[in-house]
Formats: sequence, structure tokens, C-alpha cells
Amino acid sequence: MSFLKDEGGQGAAEYILLFGGVIVIAIAALLIYEAYFTNTTLNSAEDISNVRSSVNKASNT
Repeated sequence: MSFLKDEGGQGAAEYILLFGGVIVIAIAALLIYEAYFTNTTLNSAEDISNVRSSVNKASNT
């Protein structure tokens, strides 16, 4: 019955869950920001303009 008290594999399982969670978050971020990775031309001036207009709309409401 000593194998029931052995917790040696618990640490490895926790690391697997941790790395799995990090991988899931990384894949989700890649899917969210897919446009930035697929477009060959990024227009930062347009992005800044969009962000500023969104902030102005949010602050006016």
C-alpha cells in the first residue's frame, strides 16, 4: 500500500497541465491576432487612428 502514498508523479502531472495551459493560451492568442501574422503589409498609422477613435467614442459615452 506504499504506492498510494507515493506522490512522485504529482509534480510531473502539474508541469504537464501548466505547459498545456500555456500552449492553449498561445494558440488562442495566435488565432486572435491572426491578421497581424498573415498580412504582409501592416499599416500602423491606420491602427493608431482606429484605436484613438475607439477611445474617443468610449470616453464620450
